[in-house]
Amino acid sequence: MKRLTRRDFLKASAMGMGAVVVSTGLAGCVLDSSDERAISFTHGVASGDPLADGVVLWTRAVPGTGQDRPVGVAWEVATDEAFEGLVRSGAAEAVKANDFTIKVDVRGLAPGQTYYYRFQATGSRSTVGMTRTLPEGSVESVRLAVVSCANYPAGYFNVYREIGRQSDLDAVVHLGDYIYEYSSESSSYGAGDAEALGRTFPENNNLELIELEDYRRRYAIYRADEDLQSLHARVPFIAVWDDHEVANDTWKEGAENHNDGEGDFAERKLSALKAYFEWMPIRPVIEGSDEAIFRTFRFGNLVDLHMLDTRIIGRDQQLDYMDYFTGEGLDAARFTADVGSPNRTLLGAEQLLWLQASLSYSSATWQVLGQQVLMGRMNLPAELLVAIATEQLEGLPENLAALAQLKVRALQGDQSLTDGELARINTVAPYNLDAWDGYQYEREVVLGTAKALDKNLVVLAGDTHNAWANNLKDRNGDQVGVEFATSSVTSPGLEEYLGIPNAMIPGAEQAIGLLVDDLDYLNVNQRGYMVVTFTPEEARADWYFVDTIKSRDYQVDAPRTSSRRVLPGQGNRTVENVAAG
Repeated sequence: MKRLTRRDFLKASAMGMGAVVVSTGLAGCVLDSSDERAISFTHGVASGDPLADGVVLWTRAVPGTGQDRPVGVAWEVATDEAFEGLVRSGAAEAVKANDFTIKVDVRGLAPGQTYYYRFQATGSRSTVGMTRTLPEGSVESVRLAVVSCANYPAGYFNVYREIGRQSDLDAVVHLGDYIYEYSSESSSYGAGDAEALGRTFPENNNLELIELEDYRRRYAIYRADEDLQSLHARVPFIAVWDDHEVANDTWKEGAENHNDGEGDFAERKLSALKAYFEWMPIRPVIEGSDEAIFRTFRFGNLVDLHMLDTRIIGRDQQLDYMDYFTGEGLDAARFTADVGSPNRTLLGAEQLLWLQASLSYSSATWQVLGQQVLMGRMNLPAELLVAIATEQLEGLPENLAALAQLKVRALQGDQSLTDGELARINTVAPYNLDAWDGYQYEREVVLGTAKALDKNLVVLAGDTHNAWANNLKDRNGDQVGVEFATSSVTSPGLEEYLGIPNAMIPGAEQAIGLLVDDLDYLNVNQRGYMVVTFTPEEARADWYFVDTIKSRDYQVDAPRTSSRRVLPGQGNRTVENVAAG
């Protein structure tokens, strides 16, 4: 089977992914001395991939109209905003081949330190950014904001603005769908209000992204957003991609949204990845490795954050329930065999081995997986899945409520339940085959590894556009760890997909919570983010939601804010409601 090879990544890195200047000291500033045109830092500044001794700094230096020759740019890093305590400086070059983006991998910094940075060129200076290196040694607390799924035409980036108001964040963990590949036409995904909100794309980018220039222009539009630009300037990002950075439901050799007439998928993918590495403050792929984006960030002795790629590198094509329907209904035996096959992979063999080794070598209190899709078992009654698969959604909220009542009666030991009623709630199957539920063998391997090594496992997830907290159990029902999943920045969630009216949201959340055995918490209809705080005593997730993304006048919906935690050590490692103690 074709996989993303070392040759593919070296090709992608030749001018984009590898365009990082590594610097370890002070240097004279070499600027473009020409005054033929002004240089504009059109998209602010950003930092990312922090280490104990370094961080990647990013900007875009654009020459004047009609100019495309290289631009000399100076950069500085200091311990204060006035740049009196200058600690590192140097020069870099912005070139057209990298869309005039610049990345500098600054090394030789002190651990756990806040730094300020800026760029300057002839007649122009960037805004000042703030970043932070990772701590070393004995660490008392780590605070991470977790976010995903920002569809520009769907609404304003109020969520990004709110994250920027959080204090003492060590980093923003972005779990993907940083951009979406769709157009902003009213018929496109989530774009029904785009024109009224002023969130449409210009004519030269109001299309589905296929070519390199398409992806570049889309990043430029996103990074012109004042809320996203401001957040990047305040906090370092640790990011991975999901599917929409390429195309919906991407897997290693294709995507649901790559269709006939759209060219070669491998070329589209490499174009998308090149644009991603140009525009994101992320280190390039290391030459000689087949791997793309998975890596570990160490926060002293407290947290090891393992960022995974569950989307592009190793993923086999998703299963589809419609392929298992026969004239007599669902072919359950064939489906069960396929979904549990040891030959199906989500991570790929090399990434899985890397993760197992990383977990084995780590001595940090918390082992955290930053990745895209839900790992928890999301089994729902088969009759609901059939309705969803066949898009027969009329009456679904009422059916949810009826099934939940049957589940309550079963949990209470009601002996009057008929065999048919029990079958309705006990005949279950995975809701989302794009998630780990569609790759069950590999999930068992990951959980089995954490269990055998006696690790405190916390999984972070995005992708679904809804907030969740799951208990992670292996196939034997043994508790292994927990999962905290963030809602989306703007992308609509289950309330739209399943057609749940606002008045029925509380009942639907309660019903789903009853029907899904390992589910502890969910919010199905609001946009927001998580802050996950790690201490030696607990890992705590706090979910925050905004009351609207359709207006810049919004509030944090305090009544819907929720918190869960997990304690370390055997006998703990289950989701607890913080409010309940």
